[in-house]
Order: sequence, then structure tokens, then C-alpha cells
Amino acid sequence: MTVELTATDVRTAFTRREGPIGLLATDAPALATACHAMARRFHRGGRLIAFGAGGAAADAAHVVVEFVHPVIIGKRALPALSLRGGSGGFRAELELFAEPEDIALAIAPDGGDAALADALAAARDRGLLTVALAGAADGPLNRSSPDHVLVVHSDDPRIVREGQVTTYHVLWELVHVFLDAPEVLA
Repeated sequence: MTVELTATDVRTAFTRREGPIGLLATDAPALATACHAMARRFHRGGRLIAFGAGGAAADAAHVVVEFVHPVIIGKRALPALSLRGGSGGFRAELELFAEPEDIALAIAPDGGDAALADALAAARDRGLLTVALAGAADGPLNRSSPDHVLVVHSDDPRIVREGQVTTYHVLWELVHVFLDAPEVLA
């Protein structure tokens, strides 16, 4: 069976993404602030600890690979690990593996769930830098009071996920920009 798409179908698909992805540029100051804070933690020996439930678990693993195995020659590998949220949950894994200089990055295509919010709050209480990538500004992740909340404003989880992939690639890139200028990390 052949499916034929028209130019209108393609334009419609891109138009649905313009607003949410465009808003990421509007949130550039918040993204830059989060990147600077992350670079400061890496500069002091911290590690990235990423986690997410469901499909976001794959995104957490992906962002870890980006940091550990940089694809751009000359960029340094940075320490990172992803949590799987086993029987004890993300909070238990954070309590086992995290140190105060680390960075906790929670990823959820919606506003997150109670387990993610609980883990992020526990990370904050332990002194970790906390960053949430969410698809809703008013979900449990935001209410856990992370240091940085980066939201992709869309009701479509596929578009949110696309925006989050863009966001964590920008996080990676700008963290390295800051690390290449250590005078701004003091």
C-alpha cells in the first residue's frame, strides 16, 4: 500500500512544530543559565545523572551517551550516568549514586509524575543541581522546585519529545562552550 502525502500535509506537520520549537529560542536565557550552572558543576568534578520514565528513559540514556561520548572531535567526554528506576525507584538510586556536586536531569514529555518529582526534590535536598525537561509548566516536576525548568510548550507528546531532544543537544553544546571558557566558571 502506498501512502501519498501532499505538500499541504507536510506543511501542516511543520506548522504544528513551529510554535513549540520556536518558543525554545524565546527561552534562550533560561537555557543558557541552566547550561552555565551545569558547566560549573562539571568544572568542579560533578557528574550528570539523567532519568525519565517510559519513553523518556531512552532520552535519559541518549543524553548520557552524548556527554560520555562526544561526537565532535576535540570536545571532552564528561561523566554521566542514567538511572533506570528499578525496584527502589529513582530516589533510591540517587541516594545511592549521587554526590552534592552532581547534576540531576529529569526528563518527562508531560509534567512528570510523582516518582520523578520525588527524585528531583530529593536530589535538590542533597545539594545537586536540578534540571527538569518537561512538556507542561505546571506538572509535578515543576512543583518539585527544580533549579531549572525547561518546558516544551505543546500538548502533543511527539512534538514535546522532539523539542526535548533539541534542548538536551543544546545543553550539551553550551556546556562545552562554557567549559572552553573557564574564566566564566569561577
